[in-house]
Amino acid sequence: MASLKTVVHRGQWLGLVLCLFALRSVSGQARYSVPEEQAEGSFVGNIAGDLGIDVKRLVSGNARIVTKESRQYVDLNRDKGILVVKERIDREELCEKTTPCSFSFELILENPIQLYRVTVEVTDVNDNTPAFPKDEIALNILETAAPGTRFVLETADDPDVGINDIQNYILKPSDHFKLEMQTQSDGSHFVEMVLETPLDREKHEEHTLILVASDGGAPQRSGTARIHITVLDANDNAPVCSKQIYKAEVQENSALGTKNYSGQSF
Repeated sequence: MASLKTVVHRGQWLGLVLCLFALRSVSGQARYSVPEEQAEGSFVGNIAGDLGIDVKRLVSGNARIVTKESRQYVDLNRDKGILVVKERIDREELCEKTTPCSFSFELILENPIQLYRVTVEVTDVNDNTPAFPKDEIALNILETAAPGTRFVLETADDPDVGINDIQNYILKPSDHFKLEMQTQSDGSHFVEMVLETPLDREKHEEHTLILVASDGGAPQRSGTARIHITVLDANDNAPVCSKQIYKAEVQENSALGTKNYSGQSF
């Protein structure tokens, strides 16, 4: 069991830390940038050199990182005066689509108390592939649909941001349709498939297309969805006889059921 003196000391230290957070009497600040998904122990920055702190001071001052967040992504190597990655940083988990993405913490030294503010920006890497909500999109289109008719398609999602987000869509094949990517007032996008040439159910009752969504990362990633189109029949064909005129001869007094030369019954 901890002694009363130890408990009091811890309580005083906690109170002092909380006081420092409240007052924000910052002795200096540093800012770093690190790509997401870096391995544990990866170099983040030379905190001692950037803040002008002697490495011996880090050790004697019991330098430590204090964060208000539940996770501590960066650790301090006192002996070298550097910051390193402590655990995996997933930019999408940390910030979702918000940019820029960063987290902050305090570097605290004792005897005398010094407080430094450190901010680490997490940059995006192309670690996500565009994905559609469904693997197959089903459409029923009337064969009398006029060229220019538009069909809004479900778009793919890519958690990455910037150039690593979805940049374009391609439709294969493009015999009857073309794609148009529209931008809304909030900056989001949607995709429309536009009919260019009429459909004919009597020639092709079904069409299968492939919709491809690609990002702009390096290497580029892409996702696909299959579009299955069923062409619905319209009454666009009049009955047509094989001949314009039919002729037949019938003998008078022919009995009911008598067949002519063509095998037709009268």
